[in-house]
Amino acid sequence: MKKSMIVIGIVLVILVVGLIFMQNVNFNRLGANEYYTQINGEGTKIEEKGSGGTIFIRYEYELPAYDKDGNQKTFTFTAGKQLRENAYLLLFVKDGKGVTSYQEVTSDELPGKAVEMLD
Repeated sequence: MKKSMIVIGIVLVILVVGLIFMQNVNFNRLGANEYYTQINGEGTKIEEKGSGGTIFIRYEYELPAYDKDGNQKTFTFTAGKQLRENAYLLLFVKDGKGVTSYQEVTSDELPGKAVEMLD
């Protein structure tokens, strides 16, 4: 009886830790390569109509981006809103999938080689 209670307790702890992990980890960023870019331009506005007649608006950007060593690649990605002009972005890129996620960063967070290429 005591042994089964310990096993149940351990299983519950593992489940709770697993749920917390899954809620707080962005799987689109795991194992992704990081590139840095700067928003130049308004992006291309894309309107799509959903099955219920709802119109969805997103913005497509095609920008050069640089890794921490200064190597350049051009990426196309979309955002659910128009991104701030001149904002720096950290792009998360996976082979075969392209840009899977992004986040805005400050110029202080840019690696040295990327700063040189973006300025």
